[in-house]
Amino acid sequence: MLSRYNKETRLLVAIDCIIFGFDGSNIKLLLIQRGMEPEIGKWSLMGGFVRPDEGLEDASNRILKKLTGLENVYMEQLLVFGEPNRDPVERTVSIAYFALIDIFQYEKQLSDEYHAEWFMLKDVPPLIFDHDKMVSLAKKQLRYKAALHPVLFELLPLRFTIPQLQHLYEAVYDTNFDNRNFSRKILSTGLLIKQKEKDKKTSKKGAYYFKLDKRKYADHFKAFLNFIPNPEKFLNTH
Repeated sequence: MLSRYNKETRLLVAIDCIIFGFDGSNIKLLLIQRGMEPEIGKWSLMGGFVRPDEGLEDASNRILKKLTGLENVYMEQLLVFGEPNRDPVERTVSIAYFALIDIFQYEKQLSDEYHAEWFMLKDVPPLIFDHDKMVSLAKKQLRYKAALHPVLFELLPLRFTIPQLQHLYEAVYDTNFDNRNFSRKILSTGLLIKQKEKDKKTSKKGAYYFKLDKRKYADHFKAFLNFIPNPEKFLNTH
């Protein structure tokens, strides 16, 4: 029988979940009110401790479902936060996970037991511990992923218009694009397939629908970097 590492100090391992949501117009952040001391009642990410018998992904899914009601959310590991005094109660290492979801797809799952609430990114209240730092790094990672992968297209319908796509990118990068410039650059990538039908709900003239050519995207994703603002700023962030 193997002996324990008796001379080593024990510490806790926690999970914190950073959930961004898109509502068709804005990127928002999901927060809850902390249910325990210290900082009880203050706004927090969805957090909890890893049990001895579970893996990290199982723990993150369990914690998210318990605190918000959300399940079947694909989350990616962001970073490990381990400053000695990050938790004032006890030495705790936290592993942060993040995701970007369609708010409307999950709205019926959302529980109000812990007062889970969506906040506009510019209106996020002060968060407990080092959660503000976690959110800041997660935003940078989201922008990094959006520049390299078709992750944002998963938030759009199968057919979408150029204005819809522009709205989504503006929300992620917190900037405004010139309409003509955006349209010209996005079409110049050759990665969108124009459809015959138009969306006439927003104007009499209407806007043509497009689809993403996923096979071409896999080989030529760097074409999208042409219209990402200051891509180097995000692609060098890890």
